[in-house]
Amino acid sequence: MASPLPLTLRLTTQRFPYKQPFRISGHVFGHTSVLLAELSDGRHIGRGEGAGVYYLGDDIAHMAEAAEGARIAIKRGAQRKDLQTILPPGGARNAIDCAFWDLEAKQQGTPVWQLAGLRQPRPLLSTLTLGADAPDVMAKAAASLDPLAPIKLKLTGEAELDAARLAAVRAARPDAWIGVDANQGYDSHSLPGLLLVLEDNGIALLEQPLPRGNESDLAGLSRPLPFAADESALCLADTDALCGLFDIVNIKLDKCGGLTEGLAIAKRARALGLGVMVGNMMGSSLSMAPSYLLGQLCDVVDLDGPTFLAQDRTPSVVYAQGRIHCADEIWGNPD
Repeated sequence: MASPLPLTLRLTTQRFPYKQPFRISGHVFGHTSVLLAELSDGRHIGRGEGAGVYYLGDDIAHMAEAAEGARIAIKRGAQRKDLQTILPPGGARNAIDCAFWDLEAKQQGTPVWQLAGLRQPRPLLSTLTLGADAPDVMAKAAASLDPLAPIKLKLTGEAELDAARLAAVRAARPDAWIGVDANQGYDSHSLPGLLLVLEDNGIALLEQPLPRGNESDLAGLSRPLPFAADESALCLADTDALCGLFDIVNIKLDKCGGLTEGLAIAKRARALGLGVMVGNMMGSSLSMAPSYLLGQLCDVVDLDGPTFLAQDRTPSVVYAQGRIHCADEIWGNPD
């Protein structure tokens, strides 16, 4: 639907410190910087947030520069569908794409879930993530988590230490669903040993064991548990090549460039027989809201980013009884 008035784009950069440092394979994070996009037609304002993709150099400066490049096109009448050619996948397109969805909901008086052809959203079981730390620290943290929430552990590729981490957390939470994210920390030689440890500890999911670009090393490898592609699955163009190597595609809106492409990936993955997961790049509740809609289509939901923030936006998503709930007033609904 064409906008009745020319659109203006306002861009703001914001910084959200974490409660404490968060460690994964090869990185330690202390905050998330986001790009806030606000689209206005003079009556309504649509908002979207992008957190970028750190391992692609898609930081706040890169996002802001890319988004500025779309400003003139939007002023001249470009709409959401045009973003697929105006901007590449990444945090800038995610922020503006989601701002368009939010604006359309307000202009049409119809929530985004209806515009996207989805069912009315329901609270979703969401993993709570533990950053890599000493085994006893991770075990203590696991014991303090919501007992109804599934758990995701960050590994670092340090085989003996990762094995100790897994054993400690499993001992602390013997009945929990546990998945692990290796964040590209293993290689074809160390991966078989990790798989044995995962089996011994009843782990339900392994995310991104090998570096992006080394996917062929998974060919012919027996997968005793589902493998999820994260860094190996950035956008729609990557999806077909996952077949036979992975079982699940982890869709993150910052990777693929917004809800528009995220929905397309979910549809294509299902057609290929792949499972679907939704993840996040540690943004605020404004980032989680469109991902929450995508999560309605997913087998695995990992939308706990705001739980790491020292202070989230208001209003914010709620985590209770193992589930994430996103109120209508956060994003994607009429004024």
